[in-house]
Amino acid sequence: MLQLKIHHEFLECGTDEAGRGCLAGPVTAAAVILPDNFSHPWLTDSKQLSEKKRLELRTIIETEAISYAVTHVMMDEIDKINILNASILAMQRSIKKLSPIPQFIAVDGNRFKPLGDIPYETVVKGDSKFLHIAAASILAKTERDAFMKNIAEEFPAYGWQQNKGYPTKIHREAIRRFGPTPYHRMTFRLLPEQLSLDL
Repeated sequence: MLQLKIHHEFLECGTDEAGRGCLAGPVTAAAVILPDNFSHPWLTDSKQLSEKKRLELRTIIETEAISYAVTHVMMDEIDKINILNASILAMQRSIKKLSPIPQFIAVDGNRFKPLGDIPYETVVKGDSKFLHIAAASILAKTERDAFMKNIAEEFPAYGWQQNKGYPTKIHREAIRRFGPTPYHRMTFRLLPEQLSLDL
């Protein structure tokens, strides 16, 4: 069973991102402060759950959280500052939107940058260890999935409603046939033969 948080004496948020490995679309992060009595038997790493359960949990989290926020960092900014920095920036922007401001930050993964003087701890696979990080992973993934489904209507050939921008065969075949869209991350290796692709 997942633990609620790292330090029970602090008002603590969990934060996580979605879409870091995608070729198209934003990287999306969420930050969540859960009440001390929160629990739910389904809540775990969003990647382990069906879309239906993620959407049901999203409603529960948004209803019961003390505070939550979700932020997209778009493709142009990813290309300017690189995906690691964009992921951290998305998490930081989400945390800044929280009210009240957390006294401690629990971060999924192994990289983060200080946000003011708020202490933090990085936790590898934190979304399968702590409820507030798992909750952030749910909100980040569902918000990003909704964004990708929306832009899939504009560019249906790329299969984003299914692959959400990840480098699947269908996605890469569409890039090969039709070229990149304004939603593609141009600093990413869009095709294996990128060096010979005229972008």
